[in-house]
Amino acid sequence: MTDLAEISYTNRDILIAFGLTLIAGLSTGIGSTIAFFAKKTSTRFLSLALGFSAGVMIYISFVEIFFEAKDILTLELNERMGHFIAVLAFFSGMVVMAVIDKLVPSFENPHELKLVEEMSNAEEHKKRSKLLRMGVLSAFAIAIHNFPEGLATFIASLKDIKLGLPIAIAIAIHNIPEGIAVSVPIYHATGSKKKAFKFSFLSGLAEPVGAIVGFLILMPFLTNFIFGFIFASVAGIMVFISLDHLLPAAREYGKPHLALYGLIGGMGVMAGSLILLG
Repeated sequence: MTDLAEISYTNRDILIAFGLTLIAGLSTGIGSTIAFFAKKTSTRFLSLALGFSAGVMIYISFVEIFFEAKDILTLELNERMGHFIAVLAFFSGMVVMAVIDKLVPSFENPHELKLVEEMSNAEEHKKRSKLLRMGVLSAFAIAIHNFPEGLATFIASLKDIKLGLPIAIAIAIHNIPEGIAVSVPIYHATGSKKKAFKFSFLSGLAEPVGAIVGFLILMPFLTNFIFGFIFASVAGIMVFISLDHLLPAAREYGKPHLALYGLIGGMGVMAGSLILLG
């Protein structure tokens, strides 16, 4: 079995991959900032943006990442076994995200998104103590969700910057409304924009932490086989995120066709970029 140590990843490659993961994760802070300064959520834009992110992630997972992982595994094993392991890894990634979702109760689930408007009437519906609990638990839940997302972004970026960049952008868009979900209840519970922003910001740090932990744990043992397995799992993780989180949220916050148009647009942009950069 060929060791990936033979494939040189420079410090520059690692820093770029980590930087993209960091930017994607900390975009929760953008959502928090929007919540403080916007008077009303642009649901049409949010619907299009979330649909766009789903389109990017679904297209690149099925068209590029899965088959690249399959090729790596086929070289290590054989055509039939390589294909089988790639499929197994793909669904393993989906199972990991499903288990994470199952362990996070719906009340604290970060994908139960909040609108900016709720900052003006949240007290009518929740007591401050419950709001604070909701915000803190949402931050914790987002951190759990973002950990594998960070590893996915980092691995994809390390493999090929042309894959990593659009994934980082898509996940950054995905994280913006999550920042709102954290900051809205904490702001109304405490009256402190600083505290709300801090929790939102910290929840996004789970993505670069996921990248660091994954890198430190996996790198000493990273053979082509393990890399191919992880790469196929990344595809499964991103498809699950898109189908279970992004598209339902996109349809909820806008007309169903807007989500579809965003999805098609994301796929089109991703297809064009892969052709141009290929």
